[in-house]
Amino acid sequence: MVIYSVYWLKEEVARNYFHKSELLFRFFKEYENNQHRSYLKKQYHYITSEFPKEKIHFYVRKQFGMKSNLTKEREDSRIDIFANNKYISLHIGEKRLKFHSESLQDAEEILFPLLRQMHPYLFVVGNTYENYGWISPMKNISYPSKSKEVLYSCD
Repeated sequence: MVIYSVYWLKEEVARNYFHKSELLFRFFKEYENNQHRSYLKKQYHYITSEFPKEKIHFYVRKQFGMKSNLTKEREDSRIDIFANNKYISLHIGEKRLKFHSESLQDAEEILFPLLRQMHPYLFVVGNTYENYGWISPMKNISYPSKSKEVLYSCD
């Protein structure tokens, strides 16, 4: 099984960092390993938005109906999706979706079309492998001014 995390990025951040995927990847890895650092925590909360759990539940039920099993736990919700002889376990956190599947291809066939309907600025990071990228291509990119923006520093 492979494990991936999906982050809901704010539009401004997505537009400014669309072609800087490696920087976003390094930032999310750094944050996951050092959540206690206040500057990383502030930046993480600034660039990400909360996942609307009820909206995700609605879309999953609409798409898969009885082929999905919803379990609500304390902070997170978990949805098990069964479709086309494939299985995905989706954990919905406050600012991150985490899913387990046999392959990224399974997620591309089952999960990603559903997520694309909800929000265009989703960034996927592999927890098992160093895979990362946008769930959808960016359309009508307006390039930011050269203001020397920095996402995080190693101080």
